[in-house]
Amino acid sequence: MTGPARLSFGAVPAQTGPRSTPADQPTAADQPTPAGQPAAAGPEPVRPVRILIVDDDALVRAGLSMILGGTPDLKVVGEAADGSEVVRAVAACQPDVVLMDIRMPRLDGLAATEALRALPRPPEVLVLTTFDADEYVLRALRAGAGGFLLKDTPPTEIVRAVRRVAAGEATLSPTVTRTLIDHVTAATASDPRREPAIRQLAGLTERERAVAVALGQGRSNAEIAAELFMSVATVKAYVSRLLTRLGLNNRVQVALLVHDAGLV
Repeated sequence: MTGPARLSFGAVPAQTGPRSTPADQPTAADQPTPAGQPAAAGPEPVRPVRILIVDDDALVRAGLSMILGGTPDLKVVGEAADGSEVVRAVAACQPDVVLMDIRMPRLDGLAATEALRALPRPPEVLVLTTFDADEYVLRALRAGAGGFLLKDTPPTEIVRAVRRVAAGEATLSPTVTRTLIDHVTAATASDPRREPAIRQLAGLTERERAVAVALGQGRSNAEIAAELFMSVATVKAYVSRLLTRLGLNNRVQVALLVHDAGLV
């Protein structure tokens, strides 16, 4: 029997005072600055990717915290044991990425993902689960998840996936990729999603449509830039514009829409 879900916020308070320095060791402020030259500014600290772990298994949460917490550019800021706690946990912890399980006692990860992506400034969602059934994969990606991995994924790949999703890039396990390929291959002109998808894409400019099709083909920003003779920065601007115009959350959803419309 599953006990009441518990919520743990792991945010670490920022250091407010200056770091102590031995009395006999001069600080940077004590060093003279040559006349006429501004003091050299130190490098800006890199802000780590903030992560919320959502899973009803305490051992899984602990294991993921160990894997991700030991990586300098990642920081686990909280945990939740059920999908019903996710929106509150996100408000409290302000994560960049939510690692989301699917099957949980009260509210599953798919419904929780839909609730998160409806927020004004939602975090990215990376689904990490033992279940790769077609309906789970497609529903999670259509809901706005930026990635879908299985729990047997090696730790180094999970770390890499978190970084990619935080950067707005899609990441899928090989079995999930095959599921999408099968979905696209099985699509026909009679698919009920075909006409709505065509109508949704109808208002795009020729250039926007070209970028959308390239996303549907799985191209990276660099590959799209080379293929369409534009800079990577311009490609990123087009992708952002597509998401706004189409009312979507990430490039995976654009790819699914392009496939539904039969453009690739």
